[in-house]
Amino acid sequence: MGNESFFSQAIALCQSSALVNAGEAVPFDVMYCGQSCTAFAIRYADEAHAYLNRCSHVPMEMDYQPNQFFDLTGHWLICATHGAMYSPQTGRCRGGPCRGGLIKIVLTEADGLVHWHTAHNIKPVDF
Repeated sequence: MGNESFFSQAIALCQSSALVNAGEAVPFDVMYCGQSCTAFAIRYADEAHAYLNRCSHVPMEMDYQPNQFFDLTGHWLICATHGAMYSPQTGRCRGGPCRGGLIKIVLTEADGLVHWHTAHNIKPVDF
């Protein structure tokens, strides 16, 4: 087994300005454990975070309108189907019928750009 499978690849996602605190998410597609999935990036407390768009209760997309994940307070990510609430900083479940938390995707931000990083189970979609 080679070490190349442990190296993360940075993939350009968006301009930093596209992510506004507690605002609209930027969606992107990934392969998660061999399945095509939607992911989303958000900004909360001036930091960018990304997760699979999959509720931990039932594997359904969470947004109640396209790219809308924050509740009315702007402090929680909420699943429109089940009402589960998640911390925007960690993805941990804070209320509702959830099991565990959201699957986090590593982001980095530099020079006005946001990049997402691959992992052993999260890869870019091949077109």
